[in-house]
Amino acid sequence: MEKYFDLLLNTPLFDRIDREELSSLLGCLQAKLITAEKGEPLFLEGDAAGFIGIVLEGAVQIVRDDYYGTRSVLSHAEPGQLYGEAYACSNLETMPVSGYALKSCKIMLLSCRKMLTVCSNACRFHNQLVKNLLQVVAVKNVELSQKIQFMSQKTTREKLLSYLSAQAVRAGAPEFDIPMDRQQLADFLGVERSAMSATLSRLRDEGVLEFHKSHFRLLRQEEDQEV
Repeated sequence: MEKYFDLLLNTPLFDRIDREELSSLLGCLQAKLITAEKGEPLFLEGDAAGFIGIVLEGAVQIVRDDYYGTRSVLSHAEPGQLYGEAYACSNLETMPVSGYALKSCKIMLLSCRKMLTVCSNACRFHNQLVKNLLQVVAVKNVELSQKIQFMSQKTTREKLLSYLSAQAVRAGAPEFDIPMDRQQLADFLGVERSAMSATLSRLRDEGVLEFHKSHFRLLRQEEDQEV
């Protein structure tokens, strides 16, 4: 696990925790490594909850499939990012969502129960770890609120521009990459892929934006128009 220490120490979960303490801390949290190939499930709806995952390599997508097979993309995680923390902390017995590998993945799983309970070794950084976890959950809650804002827009055009505008603000520049392909973006925004692709082409023809695959550049402020 030591080859991933630099990555782990740069994650919000291990903020203000020293390298010398990390090894024993991971032992207290019953850390274990798992791997998955692209497209394979890391966990499925109905599997036991209680773990927190940290992506070490690859990328993970969290989804929910309804009774009719319609898929909604809830979030994704890349190296250094967490998933499953909200479900683990809520004392759910089973997962209400599924997670799949977007690329070949290596994941570190941590016991949430161990994280929230002071261990017998009384790790001096345990309290800091709990504070960090609370902050991670709070940030994810803000991101979920932002997604609700995107999806609450009335048209596909408005949903797209709301999302892309937020990505530009996050990047601090009008040119940026998004971490999703077309189908994943359509699932994330809750729109039909064909309608979204047509809207993107229309926005490009109108000089509102430029794009190539997952790379976008916003050219001018959008005027109020309906799709």
